[in-house]
Amino acid sequence: MTKLTLWIGGLLVATGVIAYIVTAAASVTALIPAFVGILLVVAGLIARKPDLHRHAIHAALVIALLGALGSLSRVVKLGEVFDGTSEVPAAIIVSTIMFVLLVIYVVAGVRSFIAARRAREGSSGTAA
Repeated sequence: MTKLTLWIGGLLVATGVIAYIVTAAASVTALIPAFVGILLVVAGLIARKPDLHRHAIHAALVIALLGALGSLSRVVKLGEVFDGTSEVPAAIIVSTIMFVLLVIYVVAGVRSFIAARRAREGSSGTAA
């Protein structure tokens, strides 16, 4: 999960910076994916320490879940981009990219936690 955290964080930073440049720095909100990405990268770097790994990944997943929920208000307007009626198509596209990346990350994290729990329960069951 540490590598995935760093990758997703890096992709979000790149998405935010590219969005900011492409929109000619029209709004600092284009950098929101970058801010979320920086938090994930920091959590990923902290997760490299074995004693902090679990807490850092949990924190990263909370950040990812909040980021996905926060971007959802723009994602639901994706149809407007295809209709050509959106006032802020770039914001909707960037929010959708952020949403997809964060949902992938949260799903991977939940699967990882389930696998780890099963492994712990399996190993404790054989030791008894």
